[in-house]
Amino acid sequence: MWRNLRSVLWKAKLLRGVFNTAQSVNSGKFISNGPCSSVSGKKWVRPSGFATGLKTFNSLTKQKEPLILGREGVATWYSCGPTVYDHAHLGHACSYVRFDILQRILSRLFGITVIHAMVITDIDDKIIKRSWEDNVSPTAIATVYEEEFKRDMLSLKVIPPAVYLRVTENVHHIVAFIERIIKNGHAYATKEGDVYFDIQSIGDRYGKFVGAVDSQGEPGCTIKRDSRDFSLWKRSKPQEPYWESPWGRGRPGWHIECSTIASSVFGSQLDIHSGGIDLAFPHHENEIAQSEAYHQCGQWANYFLHSGHLHLKGSAEKMSKSLKNYVTIKDFLQSYSASEFRMFCLLTKYRSAIDYSKSSMLEARTSLGTMSTFIHDAKAYIKGQLQCTPVQEAVLWERLSETKHSVVKALADDFDTPRAISDLMNLVYHGNCQLQPVSKSEGVARSPAVFGAMVSYIRDVLDVFGIDLLQNKEADVVGSRGSLEGVVEKLTHFRSEVRTFALARQDGPITGSPNKLGLYPERIPLLKACDILRRDLAPMGVLIKDRGTTSTWELTQEKPSQRGQDKDQETSS
Repeated sequence: MWRNLRSVLWKAKLLRGVFNTAQSVNSGKFISNGPCSSVSGKKWVRPSGFATGLKTFNSLTKQKEPLILGREGVATWYSCGPTVYDHAHLGHACSYVRFDILQRILSRLFGITVIHAMVITDIDDKIIKRSWEDNVSPTAIATVYEEEFKRDMLSLKVIPPAVYLRVTENVHHIVAFIERIIKNGHAYATKEGDVYFDIQSIGDRYGKFVGAVDSQGEPGCTIKRDSRDFSLWKRSKPQEPYWESPWGRGRPGWHIECSTIASSVFGSQLDIHSGGIDLAFPHHENEIAQSEAYHQCGQWANYFLHSGHLHLKGSAEKMSKSLKNYVTIKDFLQSYSASEFRMFCLLTKYRSAIDYSKSSMLEARTSLGTMSTFIHDAKAYIKGQLQCTPVQEAVLWERLSETKHSVVKALADDFDTPRAISDLMNLVYHGNCQLQPVSKSEGVARSPAVFGAMVSYIRDVLDVFGIDLLQNKEADVVGSRGSLEGVVEKLTHFRSEVRTFALARQDGPITGSPNKLGLYPERIPLLKACDILRRDLAPMGVLIKDRGTTSTWELTQEKPSQRGQDKDQETSS
């Protein structure tokens, strides 16, 4: 474990060396704009703190803003976790993977320590309803799906937050949080035992996100002072779980849990808050209102980052459980790998809507395959197994240097992963242009070092994104990797010897062609048998490439259940 940690830290140091040449001159500089309590109204004020040299789109201002952190080299980050009443689906996965990629970029490329906290909503109307349907306790429902969610996140290579916090374990904190809001004059209790936030008490401060001002609030309640007032505490109903409180038995409202838990970890100031775009209103709007009412602070969270919806291609509706148009993470991983899903997410900006389809997944798979094939060919060249025409080494060194700077520039500009991936693919293209195989290359100067540098760099950047091409290929053969590779190596070597024997030229001319030396006719069936073997192994995940009289091999990452579908698509397109 410590060896892996040292490796990660070394890579981060190496990549930060590239970043230091391109980041803003204001990076690390302390910026002061006064205390947060001086902020009033809905206007966002650039926070005091340390400039990072990065820009990110802030939903509070609806534009890119310089990312300024309260503590140098540290980002406090809170995200809304799942309501655990059913299976997690790709819509959830897309949001969590996208923000995992952003956190990896901050920590592994720019050297910022991300302190991430996430809430698990383990008591909710949907959980209670599901418990009635299944005739089990809400706790049993929540426990099953919480554990499944965590396993799904690990299978997608999402780094766990520093801490998961359950609502049910923090109800006493929530009660105290509500009491403070009431004391500060921003909430009221009804005689029935409900507690509501008083929107009118904060004047024009409510409505920081689009659509908030025109909203009619929570429907179906006539005991509220304003239709926009929202629930902080719900009185208990028959057969529902409850906790004791100063207002009687009940349970927390939806929004209050996040404000309480985020505040219990990070206090009155939060750098970054993230979630799906559907949570901006009313959830995040209400979080802001009650948090600033509790802390008596004008700007509680400095940056809100929202991810775009995932749609099934051809549908304008987001993927959701209520619409029954979802694919579970477990089912998805039967056909695709975690790395392929990450590439799928990387090919669009994190805050853009994204269409899920077989063709979009094929694009992600093809992009990964192109990089993997280049790395394999470059390694074959480095080993001397691939003979090529002379390489323009200086051109490749220049391309590599340009790519390093352009990737950092793209990722510092609101985490522009599509542009970064495009830069990587462009580097791969120029590398492939130089790898032109020839049958013989005696006396030709070779340039293995530049290809070694390109391979290392591509792997390092993919590692930042959470993609490991080697692990991706070997996922299905973890238990037998050594024996499998040994068999393939021996088989390929034997096949190469057979091909060399079959490709030997006759000493005398071919009949009817006095000036041309040909193959031995009786050996031609051996060549055909070698070709059949190469073709038959490809669907089994073993790709053999013939390089003149030598051959190389690699284990491909395609999954059998999808290969036929993808070929059908390629044929029809």
